[in-house]
Amino acid sequence: MADAFIAASNSGDVDTVLKLFSPDAVIDDPSTGHCFDGHTGIRAYIEQFFVGYHTVTRFLSLQDLGAGLARVRVDFTGDFGHEIGLLDMFVDAAGTIVRIEASLEDGVGL
Repeated sequence: MADAFIAASNSGDVDTVLKLFSPDAVIDDPSTGHCFDGHTGIRAYIEQFFVGYHTVTRFLSLQDLGAGLARVRVDFTGDFGHEIGLLDMFVDAAGTIVRIEASLEDGVGL
């Protein structure tokens, strides 16, 4: 699921990104000061922070934490500069993303 999310967001394909998420999914990204709820919120998040900032995400590693949770370490570059981030991805039994909690490795939100 992480690979599909990264590929779709890198290509700016917002509709494909949304297909990876349950309708009531949440992205919590403290660096923005907001949680993004449901497909409407996630669309706004991807359009603003990935498409708008020309973000390119590179997969670095994945740690399976069990019970549908994986910690994905990624390298972000874009108009904002460069950051190493963590995406804690919660996936349901059907393989659909239900929540992402984003942070930077230094403990600050993305």
